Amino acid sequence: MVRPFDSNILLTNTKTLRIDSLREDRVDIASCESSSLLADSMAGLEESPKKPIGDEFDLKVQEETAHQISHDPWYQVAFVLTTGVNSAYVLGYSGTIMVYLGWFAGTIGLIAAAAISLYANSLLAKLHEVGGKRHIRYRDLAGHIYGRKMYSLTWALQYVNLFMINTGYIILAGQALKAIYVLFRDDHALKLPYCIIIAGVVCAMFAFATPHLSALRVWLGFSTFFGLVYIVIGFVLSLKDGIRSPSRDYSIPGTSTSKVFTSIGATASLVFAYNTGMLPEIQATVKPPVVKNMQKALAFQFTAGVLPLYAVTFVGYWAYGSSTSSYLLNSVTGPVWVKMVANVAAFLQTVIALHIFASPMYEYLDTTYGMSRQGKTYSMQSILFRVVVRGGYLTVSAFVAALLPFLGDFMSLTGALSTFPLTFVLANHMYLMVKREKLSSLQKAWHWLNVCGFSLLAAAAAVAAVRLIVVDSRTYHVFADI
Repeated sequence: MVRPFDSNILLTNTKTLRIDSLREDRVDIASCESSSLLADSMAGLEESPKKPIGDEFDLKVQEETAHQISHDPWYQVAFVLTTGVNSAYVLGYSGTIMVYLGWFAGTIGLIAAAAISLYANSLLAKLHEVGGKRHIRYRDLAGHIYGRKMYSLTWALQYVNLFMINTGYIILAGQALKAIYVLFRDDHALKLPYCIIIAGVVCAMFAFATPHLSALRVWLGFSTFFGLVYIVIGFVLSLKDGIRSPSRDYSIPGTSTSKVFTSIGATASLVFAYNTGMLPEIQATVKPPVVKNMQKALAFQFTAGVLPLYAVTFVGYWAYGSSTSSYLLNSVTGPVWVKMVANVAAFLQTVIALHIFASPMYEYLDTTYGMSRQGKTYSMQSILFRVVVRGGYLTVSAFVAALLPFLGDFMSLTGALSTFPLTFVLANHMYLMVKREKLSSLQKAWHWLNVCGFSLLAAAAAVAAVRLIVVDSRTYHVFADI
């Protein structure tokens, strides 16, 4: 039976109907650009003096997804972010950042990079709901603002960023396994490439059993515990060694030319330390009010969340100076069982952390091709799909990690090619595009300064990182046992 139309509803609730029409719209990016009527309606909503759209209305997700959206409390998202910041990568910052920048530049750089990263991520968080839609993927947000070409470019940059981070995690996990083996047998029978392959297999098994980012839940608690274990042990053993050892050499190693390139590369590692390159995807999991809750998570990340990073980085450099290893647990001395516990914790935490940075690729594959989008997450068909697809992705990552196991170089190249553009250049420019009518001339100049400055820094860092990889490739052969 057809319900009769009530004209009074149209007269008295025009705004409601107008918003409902935006909710129900399912046009893609290309059709959004071609429809001036829809664009005018969205612009009208953005310029409304009322509360932000995300706080007033329950906006629909732009596209379907096989993973959970709007499901997690802000503190779970905070632990996701903190897990990324305090992953086993922190064991390398003494040797890959402080050694090449020194006390003054390294300390100022770490603090300044944290402040700049908090600012840039806050801008990005505010853009999560734009044009009457909630953008759960970075590429969706960029595509909505710029168009189809930028959608593809953003996805390519993000894929490179996440692939490099995941490759670095597998290298870290392999180094932890190798360090455990060397504690008991130093016969070089188990080489680093073998350890990397073993680490890749374990990471794949975890990926098969964990369908999406929200499913981590209790694993985030384990990740935090494992992180505290290797950070506390690394801190205590480094402190003990620093007190007992004679004066250290803190001079920056290398020739004048190499110092320039290594310093630029270390600058890229600074921004790599704090940023995920997938903030919209992480923000998609948080419960409404989305922007407010994400701001809470970011505040936690850049206050309490960065303290362990600072502690182990500064103490590690203080204890060993310019001879600090790119994997701190290779430099410390102490009881064998204590070092073994630290390395086991680093290995296990790396397995969990990798899943965070692989989740955008998993989400794309699951949504586009997987059976899990039908709600059968743990069905045999969905599990087999994850085994084949995620197993293939991690096989490629593990092969690249074993082929070029230069962890510091990967950090620099990742920061240059993708972290700078995604977190700093795009975030500032997108904010300019969306808020340009509300920004003063001084605010616009500030954002343009960030766009131009970080673009130049990204280009310089990319050149420096490629040079480092070329130099290391000459020093060490492929599949090197470092």
